[in-house]
Amino acid sequence: MATSYDYITDVLIAGAGPAGATTSIFLAKENIKHIIIDKTVFPRDKICGDALSGKTVYMLKRITTEWKKHFLNDKSKAILSSGIQFIAPDTTCLDVPFQLQKKDEADPVGFVSKRIDFDNSLVNLIDTSFARFFTNTLLQKIEAVTGGLLVTVQMDSVEKKIFTKMIIGAEGRGSTVAKQLAKHAVEPKHYAAGIRAYYENVTGMHKENFIELHFLKEVQPGYFWIFPLPNGAANVGLGMLSSKVAANKINLKQLMLDAMEKHPVLKERFTGAKLQGKIEGWGLPLGSKKRSLSGDRFLLVGDAGSLIDPFTGEGIGNAMVAGLVASRQIKKAIAANDFSASFLKEYDAALYKKLWAELKLSHYLQILSSKPRLFNFVIGKASKSKELRETISCMFENVDIRKKFTNPLFYLKILFNK
Repeated sequence: MATSYDYITDVLIAGAGPAGATTSIFLAKENIKHIIIDKTVFPRDKICGDALSGKTVYMLKRITTEWKKHFLNDKSKAILSSGIQFIAPDTTCLDVPFQLQKKDEADPVGFVSKRIDFDNSLVNLIDTSFARFFTNTLLQKIEAVTGGLLVTVQMDSVEKKIFTKMIIGAEGRGSTVAKQLAKHAVEPKHYAAGIRAYYENVTGMHKENFIELHFLKEVQPGYFWIFPLPNGAANVGLGMLSSKVAANKINLKQLMLDAMEKHPVLKERFTGAKLQGKIEGWGLPLGSKKRSLSGDRFLLVGDAGSLIDPFTGEGIGNAMVAGLVASRQIKKAIAANDFSASFLKEYDAALYKKLWAELKLSHYLQILSSKPRLFNFVIGKASKSKELRETISCMFENVDIRKKFTNPLFYLKILFNK
């Protein structure tokens, strides 16, 4: 075997974004040696909204007690965010402060950081005493061989062969592992299209750096966003369900530009704004449907497993949770020397136990947000009701509270709430 392969490993992680890097970091904590590859060289940009949730903060704490030093100390690369603004189709605005986690009020609940900075900081926490990390390495083909998998990669434009007992698909949307081994395909009803741009001189930003979600009538189901960034910049974008984009032949770029030029609230804020770089697009595989996340000798984490929240569009926190759960299953598989589909299926059960209730409810909220009159009603009532504002605030961290939004009695209650 030694003469047939360039590298031999028990575990190969394909992709070093948040899902893959987190998997690697937790494997190193278990003293498990592995290889991790990525097609790019860090630091590299990644098209994204750049907002990091409380779930991401929680996972960073699990990775290192010094997480703030790595991710927040440089004020030119990260900005704290203490809440979220919902702007209904009728322009009613609801400010929802994030709930502080337990009594740890010294820690921020969320922040915004460009992915070029966040991902690079996370990659720098990969422990190379346990991980062989190869960048500029493109995964090309996966073949079953006796005792494992033969993985062909282009490493610095040179073809290399890697033998591994199992592979972790962490390459994001369009994952080769997901397509070749799990046979996943894009489903427009469970997929969103998004565009993102960086602007300077956007006016009217919240004094406490709340992120903004504008549920414009023309962008449903979906929303237009403005997220604050350091040095007065902003991440501006728009996301919409792919099935609607295709059915109505929508030009997302034009739709976003029209919103900035014509919307009664937005047009004044973008009068003096200047585009930095260009408007870019990407796809978001949503977690609104349960999928197979494992099989013979493979696991899927992050966007490769379609784990993006259908309502908020946030995927980094779920990707990092998947990395932690995957590392536990990998440890079990190595100990048992069992990489079969039946054994690795435990990963699906464990991960969906953590995420499915939240993803299912977010899918419900996505449907709710696509009904302008109902959404106007809820936001309008919440803007006048402290109890409802607190309920919405808590729902981001508490799935049980999110369930209220699926109960018709909840709407009857707020109907008569003064």
